[in-house]
Amino acid sequence: MLRELGERGSVAAVARAVRITPSAVSQQLNVLQRSARVPLTERRGRRLVLTPAGEALAAAAVDVMAALDRAARAVGDHLDDEDSAVTVAAYHSAGLSWFAPLLARSPGVRCFDEDVPHAEFPALVGDYDLVIAHRLAHSPPWPAERLTVIPLMIEPLYVAMSVDHPLAGRDPLRAVDVSAWPWISTHTGFPLEGILAAIAATAGRPLDVRHRINEFTVAASVVAGGAVLALLPGRTTAPDPRLVLRPLADLPAVRHIDVLTRPETLHRAAVRTVLTTLREIVGAPSPFIGAPGPRPPASR
Repeated sequence: MLRELGERGSVAAVARAVRITPSAVSQQLNVLQRSARVPLTERRGRRLVLTPAGEALAAAAVDVMAALDRAARAVGDHLDDEDSAVTVAAYHSAGLSWFAPLLARSPGVRCFDEDVPHAEFPALVGDYDLVIAHRLAHSPPWPAERLTVIPLMIEPLYVAMSVDHPLAGRDPLRAVDVSAWPWISTHTGFPLEGILAAIAATAGRPLDVRHRINEFTVAASVVAGGAVLALLPGRTTAPDPRLVLRPLADLPAVRHIDVLTRPETLHRAAVRTVLTTLREIVGAPSPFIGAPGPRPPASR
C-alpha cells in the first residue's frame, strides 16, 4: 500500500487500483505505521504523501515484492513439475507386485519397502509422498481427518497349502478343517494375525502357530515344503505350481489396500501422475474408487 501511495499520489487512487475502499487502505497504512519508529506519511493539504522514511521503505518494497513473486513462481514451478521425484513406500508384497511396472512407466519414482504394523502406516506419510498400506476389513479405519486415503483394491485372502496337502481337494473348506493343522502367522500387530484369531474362534480351538513370518514369499516357500498352512493374498501372491490357494467357506477374509498421503502432497502434478499410473497398474476402475471384488481361487 505504501508503494502504491507513493506512485499513485492519493489514497483514493490506491483504493481504485487495488479494488478496496479508501478506509481499508488507510487501515493497512496505519498497521504499517505502528511497526515503524518514524512517520511514513504526512498530510500536505488534503493529500496524504510519503515522508522521506516512507519513500525509502516504498523503494525497498520493490525488492520485497520481486522476492515474493519469485517465491510464488518457485512454488508454482514445484507443484507443476511433472518430472520431479516422487517417493513411494509399500509393504513387501505390494512392492513385489507393483514397483517394477511402476518404475517402467515412471522412472522418476523412488521406491522404498516398509514392513510395519497396521498402526504405523499413517506416520509414514511424513517421510514419503505416497504410502501403499493394507488393513483388514475389521481393522480401525485410517485417520482420514489428517490423511487423504485413496482405495486401490479389496483383495481376498486364501488359505495356502501344498498341492499334495490332504486339504487341497476339500470342498468346501471350513475353519474347523484348517484348525487342526500347523500354521504360519505374521508377527504381532501386523495385518492377517486377526484372521487367524477369527479362524480359531470359529473352529472353537486354538491354532498351532509354528512360525511367524511376515514376508509372503518366504511363507509360501515354507508352505510348499510341508504340511503347514498360511494365509496368502489372492491377487498379489506370485504364481507357484507347488501351491493351492483356497477360500474359507464360513469365514471369508479380505484386506483393503489403500494409498495414504498428506492432502497437500496431491497438489503436486508429479504425485498425481504417479498415483494415476499406479491405479492403472492395479486396475482401479475409476478415480478414487476401489478395485473389483475377489476373483475365484486358482491353483498356484
